[in-house]
Amino acid sequence: MTDAERSDACGRLIEILRRYESVAVAFSAGVDSTVVAKAAQLALGDAAVAVTANSPSLAAGELDEARNLAALIGIRHEVLQTEEFQNADYLSNPSNRCYFCKTELYSQLERWLPRFEVQIIANGANLDDRGDHRPGMQAAQEHRVRSPLIEAGLSKADVRDLAKAWGLPVWDKPAMPCLSSRIAYGVSVTPERVRRIDAAEGFLRELLGVRELRVRLEANDLARIEVPLECLPQLAAADRRDAIVAQFRQLGFSFVTLDLEGFRSGSLNRILPIESLLVPSVAVSH
Repeated sequence: MTDAERSDACGRLIEILRRYESVAVAFSAGVDSTVVAKAAQLALGDAAVAVTANSPSLAAGELDEARNLAALIGIRHEVLQTEEFQNADYLSNPSNRCYFCKTELYSQLERWLPRFEVQIIANGANLDDRGDHRPGMQAAQEHRVRSPLIEAGLSKADVRDLAKAWGLPVWDKPAMPCLSSRIAYGVSVTPERVRRIDAAEGFLRELLGVRELRVRLEANDLARIEVPLECLPQLAAADRRDAIVAQFRQLGFSFVTLDLEGFRSGSLNRILPIESLLVPSVAVSH
């Protein structure tokens, strides 16, 4: 964006949030929700609160990062212990698993709104999210959750631009969907499996010095590793290959495979029928 475009986008976003009068931001510490939280603090001050959901599906370090970011922004911060792992529909891991997770989050947020002294829930969905498999958007509609980034007409690139201009350290942070999203549809989600995935990804990040990668858990405890294409030769080298296999076996994986297509977001969605990829439309004015 040009300076003028950035100033206009910033003004639109802050004005939209100001019209909310009070808001609870579903705050994951990703770049999108961080920009919303920053704008909410600028627009509403103490009438804004950032709320982070904590459960086994949250990767190690993400809760601490959320706390640090909220302190940096100067916004109130609350943590909710969500109970999606008590829901059989979530554990069975259907293609709309995210719907049950977001329903749990938004239902809890609704119950806590009086205590937080706010009236509206907002998420970090941006324009690009409308073209992806996002069952959580249905839950957002059902709970009347607002999407200020969409209302302001902001794409992911716009959001990163604003975050960088505001000096937010997550401006270039890779997407960090929940750990359950690494488990192939139909393979049950369990706390043990998400912990195993978290440990495996942490091991690979330290080994390779790469921020963006995935360990997908397929049927029969098969680990499918996705890394940027330029990293493939490193993983195939004998010394690193042996170290990875040994570590993954220790973590409980029965098979360890390297995906030759490399890292790509949402690769598990490839098996879904096209109609399931359609995202419900999101109203941009109320």
